Formats: sequence, C-alpha cells, structure tokens
Amino acid sequence: MKTDSEIKDDVLDELMWQPNVDETQIGVIVEKGVVTLTGIVDTYAKKVAAEKAVKNVVGVKAVADDIEVKYGDAYKKTDKEIAKAVVNALSWNASVPDDKVEIEVRDGWVYLSGELQWFYQKDAAKKAVENLLGVKKVVNNITLKQAIEPSEIKNKISKAFERLADLDAQNIKVEVDGHKVKLKGKVHSYAEKEEARRTAYFAPGVYDVENELEIIH
Repeated sequence: MKTDSEIKDDVLDELMWQPNVDETQIGVIVEKGVVTLTGIVDTYAKKVAAEKAVKNVVGVKAVADDIEVKYGDAYKKTDKEIAKAVVNALSWNASVPDDKVEIEVRDGWVYLSGELQWFYQKDAAKKAVENLLGVKKVVNNITLKQAIEPSEIKNKISKAFERLADLDAQNIKVEVDGHKVKLKGKVHSYAEKEEARRTAYFAPGVYDVENELEIIH
C-alpha cells in the first residue's frame, strides 16, 4: 500500500506528464489517499485536465479540486459573450437536443438546467462548454427523466459491468431504488471506481448514482 508521500510524488509526475498542464502552478496535498489540488490556472480546461490526470494515479481514493481559474486581461470575456458561445456550442453538438437546455452565466460561471432523457446528453452538454474561453466553472443542474422499471435498470448496469475488461463485475453489487443507483463492493483504483460510476450513469433510467465502492490495493 502506497504512503501519502509516494502518492504525492506519483501525482506530481502525472501532472508533469500532461502536455496542457503546468505542474508548477498546482499545489498537491495528500492525506490518507485523498488528494487536494490548489493553485491558479488560466483556463477551465486545465483545471479539468489536472483533476482527470490525478484520478488515474494508483492509490488515490478521492480528489478535492480547489484550483482557481483566472483569465488574463487579454482573454477575459463578458457574460454575454460567454452565453452566446455556449448557445453556439450546444447547437453544434449532436448529442444535445435542441432547445432543451437552459443557460445562465454569472461572472464566468455557466449554469446549465433543463430536462433531458439520457445521462450522455447531460454529460455532453457540460463537455461542450467547459473548454470555451472565459468559462471559469460549469454547474450542471440538468435533470433526467425516463420511464423505465428499476429491475431493468439493475439488469442493464450489471450486464454493462460484465462487458468491461477493466472491472471485476463479481465484486460490485448494484442496488436500485427507483431511479437512484447505489454501487457497493471493491475495486482496485480510483479510475475503476469512476469508470463504474460513469457506466452506471449511462444506463437508461438512472438519475443519480451513489458510489460507495471501496478502493483496495
């Protein structure tokens, strides 16, 4: 089992490996496998990339992303300009249904709301706007609504887990309460835990996933 010091070294190495992340701008604190990222970057995309990179490091149990996004004067955008860019980005994305997502921009924070049927649509909406210039943070408040039986939800998630080579489906227990899914059991890394959560979210009828998977090494 890795020590916090070893995990921190691996995290710093992984950040250094990322072509679009300047590891010198990011502070790393590790306590009992929980990684806290601090510092200031000049785009939201770099903040997302840093968090994603850390989740791939073996030994990481959770990530708290306290990185702040600050644009230089040359790259500042008004909320109106950002809102217009968001509308365009969503309209160009084939995975996001037209006129279903409501947009609000305040001080560079983009708030998405509305109602969609699939999690992949909700996820696509967030990804379509998080790289736009001027965006400091994306708050995804889009809700999901589908008519599907809980038993069918559980069956589809279990089969999806069995298809994934990186997951040991026998060690993951799926509980369904209405449209809420709870994952229990054991996985070998934070990346596997995230993959299980993401896979469960992509099942039809899933509105929320409570990920209680334990990471063992």
